[in-house]
Amino acid sequence: MIEAMSIEARPAGGPETAVECAVTLPTFRRPDHLLRTLESLERQRTRRRFAVIVVDNDAERLEGVTAASPFFAAGRLPGRVVLASERGNCHAYNAGWTTALAEYPEARFLLAIDDDECACEHWLESLVATAERTGADIVGGPQLPVFEGAGTSLWAHHPVFTPPYARTGPVPILYSSGNVAFRRHVLEAMGAPFLDPVFNFTGGGDSDLYARARRRGFRFAWSQEAVVHETTPERRTEFSWLQARSLRNGALSSIIEHRADGSFKGRTKTLAKSACLLLASPFRAARLGLSTRSAVIGLYPMNVAVGRFLAEFGRVNEQYRRPEQN
Repeated sequence: MIEAMSIEARPAGGPETAVECAVTLPTFRRPDHLLRTLESLERQRTRRRFAVIVVDNDAERLEGVTAASPFFAAGRLPGRVVLASERGNCHAYNAGWTTALAEYPEARFLLAIDDDECACEHWLESLVATAERTGADIVGGPQLPVFEGAGTSLWAHHPVFTPPYARTGPVPILYSSGNVAFRRHVLEAMGAPFLDPVFNFTGGGDSDLYARARRRGFRFAWSQEAVVHETTPERRTEFSWLQARSLRNGALSSIIEHRADGSFKGRTKTLAKSACLLLASPFRAARLGLSTRSAVIGLYPMNVAVGRFLAEFGRVNEQYRRPEQN
């Protein structure tokens, strides 16, 4: 299935020279931060030729198109502005990767960054160099929160904000599409739609893609040096948001396991795992709460365990349904 999209802007002048890396940048109603993200890409220190594809996922306001088009028209970066008319996180990523594969046939790597992030100056080089050094097919890096508002530094220790790894090298799997590089052949082999639209408003389409890629034999790595800084609104430190995200994380883990093996044996195994996690969660919560000196952070293992059980009854929080509250 090809995403409904249109190319809204191309760079002025003739055709671009060969592009080694294509960076996709989905956006939804964050025009000011989108420009900050583009400026961070403009500052990349690399000899690799790269282009950027901005994917506006708002056919109503077109704020991404309006903000990014002059940036490319001025020749500050080579790239495209694409409108993905179907709402949803997965549709936006799919449109970006579909465009990258079609528009840049010589690109060996396809990278992704979100419109609430700013890349460090060696971000692109670190991701690609790690892939070349380790032989990995997919490489991720840390998304470090930059909290808005006073007195929020404690939340950097909350598991929803903590990177899954801390050292560069091969890893078993990745979890986020907000800081990642794929070798071209991975997306060509997986085929469109790369992210299943069923995850459009819950998130988790990236984790599902990685789980499917691992079953296909693709290898993963982590680049600790490929840092992006994620602007984190103060509302994401509120108890209601943290609890909703924790419950959602648990639900998605259960759903993805069921998708990997939907047989009776597989579903029974997942349910048994959920039961074990629920039984162990009070002890894990107490240990985490004591180590971080925060009862709210300590609740994370319990919320994840409860979320896994809620998913068995079709209860999954759609945090991306109302982006203004996310």
